[in-house]
Parts: sequence; C-alpha cells; structure tokens
Amino acid sequence: MVKVISLSNDAYDRLKRRKAENKSFSDVIVELTEKKEKRPLSELFGILKDDPETIKIFKSVVKDRKNIKLRDVKF
Repeated sequence: MVKVISLSNDAYDRLKRRKAENKSFSDVIVELTEKKEKRPLSELFGILKDDPETIKIFKSVVKDRKNIKLRDVKF
C-alpha cells in the first residue's frame, strides 16, 4: 500500500542528502526510524585511538593539565 505524505523543503532536502542512489526514500525512512539495539559502551573503547585529530586534541588537553596551577583552599 502506498501513502502520500507532505514534507517541508528543509525536511525533503535532509532526507535526500541521506539517500543513496540505490535506496528509496522509504528505505531511508525505515533506517532512520528503526529502534537501535543498546550496545555496551565498552564496544567504543579505542575506536578513535589512531585518529590524528583525536590524538592532537588529547595531547593538547594533557599539556594544558600539566600547566594548570591549583590554589590552596582552607576549609
């Protein structure tokens, strides 16, 4: 069964950007609305370890942490 829907120009453009040549708009909508299964966070550990931009940011953070000066606080 086919249904007709209306989309704003913005919504259509966003959907069109996600659509590959070999997929229909229906395929894209189904993919976007599928319930994703929950996966353990541990599956993400290390996925960015070889990414040059991540390494650059990490080194910058480490450098900044070494340069901070903590102040003494008395309670």
